[in-house]
Amino acid sequence: MKVINLHQEEKELIQPAVDNNRYAQQKIYSKFSGKMLSVCRQYIKDLQIAEDIMITAFMKVFVHLKNFESKGSFEGWIRRIMVNECISYIRVQKKVRFIEDETYFEESFNNIESQFSIEDIQFLIDNLPDGYKMVFNLYAIEGFKHQEIAQMLGINEGTSKSQLSHARKMLQTQIAKLKNYDNGTE
Repeated sequence: MKVINLHQEEKELIQPAVDNNRYAQQKIYSKFSGKMLSVCRQYIKDLQIAEDIMITAFMKVFVHLKNFESKGSFEGWIRRIMVNECISYIRVQKKVRFIEDETYFEESFNNIESQFSIEDIQFLIDNLPDGYKMVFNLYAIEGFKHQEIAQMLGINEGTSKSQLSHARKMLQTQIAKLKNYDNGTE
């Protein structure tokens, strides 16, 4: 039985891409652009703006590719650049303010029932206030801890927890409305 290293292709593309080989850069872009557009879309409501941010972030990927140390996932490294670029865009364009509210509630957030489509869920997340949406995405989707989120966004840990709690509560309210609408009770 022959063992195939699935990440070998990435390793073989990284060094040529560092050396500005356009073919290698194109292969990397083609392999990851779909997933990374999805990542950007989680933070940015407008698809064209999300595409612009993704392209800008890929430029940063290629500029800083020499700094990738092959210690972790290459996709994860690219994803982090995408998330940081989205956060930078939101900060500059929307001037997001986080309310310093350290009261939060640890409550379980049950999985959303399968009756809702991905588009429905994305719509609900898109309609969160920007601060709530950023913290929710960083915590629930990207898997960052509150301490990491606080550091990334320049807020304190309690504010991160509070923003997440408010986002969850807002999403639960919207989900309840959707359920009632789908059941014809609204």
